[in-house]
Amino acid sequence: MEQIFRQQEYRQWLTELKQNIRKSQIKAAVAVNTELIRLYWDLGKQIVERQESTQWGSGFIEQLSKDLQEEFVDIKGLSVSNLRRCKQFYLFYHQTISIRAQLVRELSDLSIFEIPWGHHLLLLGKIKSPQEALFYIHKTIDNGWSRSILEYHIEKNLYAQQGKAINNFAVTLPQPQSELANELLKDPYHFDFLQLSEKALVRDIETGLVSHISQFLLELGKGFAYMGRQYTLKVGQKEYKLDLLFYHTRLKGYIVIELKAKEFEPEYIGKLNFYISAIDELIRDKTDHPTIGILLCKGKDDYEVEFSLRDINKPIGVSSYTFSELPKEIQQALPDVGELKQQLNDYIKSNQKKNENNAL
Repeated sequence: MEQIFRQQEYRQWLTELKQNIRKSQIKAAVAVNTELIRLYWDLGKQIVERQESTQWGSGFIEQLSKDLQEEFVDIKGLSVSNLRRCKQFYLFYHQTISIRAQLVRELSDLSIFEIPWGHHLLLLGKIKSPQEALFYIHKTIDNGWSRSILEYHIEKNLYAQQGKAINNFAVTLPQPQSELANELLKDPYHFDFLQLSEKALVRDIETGLVSHISQFLLELGKGFAYMGRQYTLKVGQKEYKLDLLFYHTRLKGYIVIELKAKEFEPEYIGKLNFYISAIDELIRDKTDHPTIGILLCKGKDDYEVEFSLRDINKPIGVSSYTFSELPKEIQQALPDVGELKQQLNDYIKSNQKKNENNAL
């Protein structure tokens, strides 16, 4: 192996690599991350190409790492393990011919070089397809995700869930509003930060979501500004209370979220449609875009939802949600609503009887 590394071809290539790294170091003072990722991409590309065109084998990566680290002692990304990651990084996006045209577009707008190396390592470790990785790269750039937030959305499988909620946005909103609105919806939403029993009521879910508003907003996505819970609207002589009201900064419009602790029912659409009309009439400013309604149910039949949205002229999306249920032993120890009512009635009757006896 040492004889190979003494060959003129290798020495010349090593010199060229050193020159490229020096150039990248200079550019890195202006755009550190972009140039660093470009450097790793180029290292991976050249390693792959050299292994394909020479007889050096895989062992030369150890020698290459040693030579580069001796020359560039201040660069930490030249270890054997990271050079192998560079190779993996390059191969991942070139593993199939079908995605190369898309990859060229990605490289031309620099998106693949705009997220930190730690994000790339996370994607390489958890994502199997380049298309899915590119989806998360775009989301990271658009939303400014940290590595931990990116990991959260990967674990919740945002790629498979975003835009999957049933809605009528295509016929009730103009472009690009309809596309943006469709992107903000997921199905299902994961409220795993809530610990509730399977008999949880709407107010229990509302209370949990509001008390964990940071996690709730993270699950909803970027752009949601919290306006209030049980938001009061006066229509005519009656008052109505909206479960949750938000303003979306990207859509430039209000979003009404209605929570249901039961499976979807068609009549839920009519009530939400009424709330949207009321917001548009009473609160919406002339510069705001149309108000959108989101109905979150414990479960739904997709065909039933699609049928219910026919002829509805207000933009509405319907999704399901999940949450972490309390352990069965705890659930069994807790009384249900009927039991609580009975205990309360018994308590009131007992107190009334005591008061009557004291009066005598």
